[in-house]
This record gives sequence, structure tokens and C-alpha cells, in this order.
Amino acid sequence: MEAERRPAPGSPSEGLFADGHLILWTLCSVLLPVFITFWCSLQRSRRLLHRRDIFRKSKHGWRDTDLFSQPTYCCVCAQHILQGAFCDCCGLRVDEGCLKKADRRFQCKEIMLKNDTKVLDAMPHHWIRGNVPLCSYCMVCKQQCGCQPKLCDYRCIWCQKTVHDECMKNSLKNEKCDFGEFKNLIIPPSYLTSINQMRKDKKTDYEVLASKLGKQWTPLIILANSRSGTNMGEGLLGEFRILLNPVQVFDVTKTPPIKALQLCTLLPYYSARVLVCGGDGTVGWVLDAVDDMKIKGQEKYIPQVAVLPLGTGNDLSNTLGWGTGYAGEIPVAQVLRNVMEADGIKLDRWKVQVTNKGYYNLRKPKEFTMNNYFSVGPDALMALNFHAHREKAPSLFSSRILNKAVYLFYGTKDCLVQECKDLNKKVELELDGERVALPSLEGIIVLNIGYWGGGCRLWEGMGDETYPLARHDDGLLEVVGVYGSFHCAQIQVKLANPFRIGQAHTVRFRAA
Repeated sequence: MEAERRPAPGSPSEGLFADGHLILWTLCSVLLPVFITFWCSLQRSRRLLHRRDIFRKSKHGWRDTDLFSQPTYCCVCAQHILQGAFCDCCGLRVDEGCLKKADRRFQCKEIMLKNDTKVLDAMPHHWIRGNVPLCSYCMVCKQQCGCQPKLCDYRCIWCQKTVHDECMKNSLKNEKCDFGEFKNLIIPPSYLTSINQMRKDKKTDYEVLASKLGKQWTPLIILANSRSGTNMGEGLLGEFRILLNPVQVFDVTKTPPIKALQLCTLLPYYSARVLVCGGDGTVGWVLDAVDDMKIKGQEKYIPQVAVLPLGTGNDLSNTLGWGTGYAGEIPVAQVLRNVMEADGIKLDRWKVQVTNKGYYNLRKPKEFTMNNYFSVGPDALMALNFHAHREKAPSLFSSRILNKAVYLFYGTKDCLVQECKDLNKKVELELDGERVALPSLEGIIVLNIGYWGGGCRLWEGMGDETYPLARHDDGLLEVVGVYGSFHCAQIQVKLANPFRIGQAHTVRFRAA
């Protein structure tokens, strides 16, 4: 027999065989991580689609979270969890694997009762187990609840009262719920059920129905802008839904204020209050919707308006006494207490009419409503540029500091370019019908409120001269001039005063 031929060591065929092994292992080392990554992303996308399908069909207000803010236990398997989903209406918290079971097993808050009961105080407690607030106390023994490292104790999702597992008795399970501390702000589900029945019977005597809830009942409607300022609106919506009836809480980016305020027509005359969570623009949007209610003949249903400032400037909120900005420094429950204790004040609101200059007045003049101030000049140009860029990329404007930095950028740019130079040669100003001589200005500002530019008392200036304080309810407008963007910056840090032109009931600009 002939001997089998083998390649000699160092021959070209052995080198090719070794190179083939090297290429194979190289491909495996590169493709295997790619395949694992692709498989994991595919599985994750499948889980997300499954979860979104549950969210879409569920009556719960489920939301995802990557990390719970406090020790949390799944309401189904009772295991400690770091991430999962929670309902921003009833407060249930579950692991991802138990989501479907929790959605079937537990009932969320009912905005209306299923039965047609007419008894407004007949609703029992709605208890859910576990994850009670750490600072809560048992309504029976008055001892702290939720201090054990496990799923324990109960909380009523309406009155927010808590009770120990050992203190929970059959009598408590059937006890009537009084809606707790905020009962005067909550619209009970039974009330909406009775309203629905009255509308079927073509009755509108809501006063008799509301009299059973007491004279102190002033239901509150929440209108929050999830895009304002620091983008805190989304989280606030959930916190308000937990404390109130979810039907009272609206996101104005999804439900316009004019539609949300129609809930006031189901309430007694002059009883409703509205809390606007957003910036001055959102407040103006809501006040415009209130004007539309007047046009529709719904004056008796017009609510009082409170503000939770989430915007960048918040000058109107500051003027009305609600502060310069909210960053979560006080709990939402305290915000509701402040609304209950607040007194009503009046606010002047003005019409701004813009008419095109021409030989034939064929176009109708445009009308706007002014709450804070309006201006012609560099600060108006900065606000316009800021608004245009925020509309293009709203996710980039999620911080008050970043927003003010953008204003600073546009102000610095205008200092160099001076687009509004020699404004006094381009416009004529009339106060109460009398023409006013203007010096060399770049901007004119007409004020209705005391604050301007994010908290600056513009009319009073540095306080070195005696001037009457600007008021928001005196029927007068304050008119001042500025010499440029740098002058505006000096005024805001109290290094300069504005050029005070005067006060008037009517202000008119004419193109020179």
C-alpha cells in the first residue's frame, strides 16, 4: 500500500489551514456579540409591544419606570422590585411579569359608579395592599404604617387613610369613605352618576344635588402643561390623579382648556376652581378659554384660577402671589391646601388690536388678549426667537437654567447686531390720545403687572426715585422704554432704571 501523504511542516497547505481557523474564530468572536445584542433587542421590543398593548386596553393608568423612588413590592407576587410599572391613578405597583395578572385582578379608581345610586355618601373605602407612604399612620391604632420590609398594610385610594394588616377588620372593609382631607376638592363618583341620571331625565337642578356635599364644597379642576418649563407636568398629573378624581385632571397638550372647562357646567354656580400647572403662556391659554365661556353665555360657571408655576419666567404667577417657580420643593398635598386657603383677587386683562397700515382697510384687525405685558424691541425679539426654537425641539428646553441661557445668548447677539436701533424714528407713541416725544430708544414695554423679565420690578426700578407701585387691578398701563439689550440686562440686576414714559388707560403705536 502507498503511504498517505501529509503536508510537511511549514508547507503552504498547513499555513492555509491555520489561516482558515483564525478567520473562523475571528468571525465567531465578532458575530456572536452582534447576534446576542440583536436577539436581546428583539426580545425587548416584543416585551415593549406586549406591555403597550396591555397599557392601551387597561383601565389603569399604567406608566413604566426604571427605578422606583422608595422600597417597593409587587402587589401580585409580593417580591421586592426595583423597576416595573405603576398606576398613576390608584398607586398599584407591579413587576413586569405580573403586569397582566394585576391588570385583571385589581380594580382602578372609578370616575363614576356603575350602579345608579343617588346617595352621595354611600361609597365604601377602596383598599389596596402595600406600598403605603412612609410617613402615614394607622387610622385605628395611630402607629406608623409601611415600616416593615415586605408587602404590608392597606391604603384607601380615595381618602388616603392607611391601616395595619392586624387592624383591618370586617367593619373597616364596609365602612363608608369620607374622601379624607381633600373631600371639598374631590368630585365624588356618585355625584357624576347622579348628574348623568339627571341629564337623562332632562333635569339641571345641580344645586340641590350639591347641597348634600356641604357649603364648603369647591371642586378643583387641574389643567397641567406637560411641556412647560422643567417638564414636571407629567409627574404632577399622576400625583393629582392619586389625590383627586382622575376625571378632574387634564393634560392641556392632549385636551384643550376650552374642552376641559366644560366640566364646570356640571357643577353648581360659582363653585369650581381651576389650578393651572404651567408657565404664563399656559395661564393665558386658560384665561382665553374662560373668555370663550363668557361668549357662550356660561358666566355662572366661570371658575376662579390658581397657578402652580412651571414655566421659565412666571411673572404673572409671581404677581398673583404663587411664587417664582415650582421645582417639587413642597408636596402636592400642600399645594392643594394652599389652593383651599387662597383668597380671590382681580386681574386686569387688555385687548391688543393690530391693524395693517394701507390705503384700503380691507383686512380685519387682529385682536389679542394681554395679561402680563407686550413690547416692541429687543426683549420681544428674544422671546420670539426663543419660542420659535422651542417649538422646533421642545425636548431640548427642559430646564429653567438652560432656557435662561438661551435668552442670554439671544440678548448677547442683539447687543452686537442691534436690530431694533432707532425705534423712536420708526414708531409714534400715544398715551390716552396724546402723542409723546421719545428719546433714542430701542424698545418700548407696556406693563399690566408688576414683574417683568423673570422677576424684575421694572416700573419701580432700583427704588431711588419715588414712583407709585404698579398694580394689576388699577385699570392703568405702565409704559417704559429701554435703550437696548445691554440696558435690559442692567435693569434686571438693578444697575440701571428704565426710561419711564408714563401711565395710561389706552396706548397706541403708529408706524412713522
